[in-house]
Amino acid sequence: MAYENIIVEITDHVCLIKLNRPKALNALNSQLVAELSDAVRQAETNDKVRCMIISGCDKAFAAGADISEMSEKTFVDVVTDDLFGASLLPIQNANKPIIASVAGYALGGGCELAMMCDFIICADNAKFGQPEINLGVIAGIGGTQRLTRFVGKSKSMDMHLTGRFMDAEEAERSGLVSRVVPLKRLAEVSLSIAIKIAEKSQISVKAAKQAVNRSYETTLSEGLLFERRVFHSMFATEDQKEGMTAFIEKRDPHFRDK
Repeated sequence: MAYENIIVEITDHVCLIKLNRPKALNALNSQLVAELSDAVRQAETNDKVRCMIISGCDKAFAAGADISEMSEKTFVDVVTDDLFGASLLPIQNANKPIIASVAGYALGGGCELAMMCDFIICADNAKFGQPEINLGVIAGIGGTQRLTRFVGKSKSMDMHLTGRFMDAEEAERSGLVSRVVPLKRLAEVSLSIAIKIAEKSQISVKAAKQAVNRSYETTLSEGLLFERRVFHSMFATEDQKEGMTAFIEKRDPHFRDK
């Protein structure tokens, strides 16, 4: 698939996916979403890729869904097409870690896309928001659900009902993002984090991702049981033996994903 709205590069076992509609502030139209989902699917099956980064430009990660593309659609149109449903499942269901590297605006669908990733690194100029209320609609790509889980009911309700933006400092304080870095260092820091993840045992990385995600889908007791059983299963791997032996021998481990 030839990409017109994203740029894809693989370096150091990391797939860098850059949204590339700068004149539209990377608004998510159907073509961009299709290309992004295809790029993630390709990365998932590429043995050279061990982690992914989704980024935008300095001004915008993604300023929302493409309103001009949606404005004339009817209820029947969006239900029939399942707008923003199955088309984004490759990102939501990815086994490999995906980091959102956010600068500038991450609004509406852009904020929702960032939250679909495993965690968010943002620049100090980042602004997050779910301003769909200003358009006479509500969030439709998980905004009411994921944002509430990240920042709590009060802040989520505030943002969804007023349309206000959250700056980088508040986003970190509220637990929406994991780190805030200077804009000029965002790409460098995001890549260094992805490379660090790529160096780990990919069996353990996948297991950790599944266990953390399970915490949102089940009760505490069931989640603890799931975690413990996955932890136990790690003792059947060569990487567990290597990791613990390396620790005892005071050397770096050499994982083989076995």
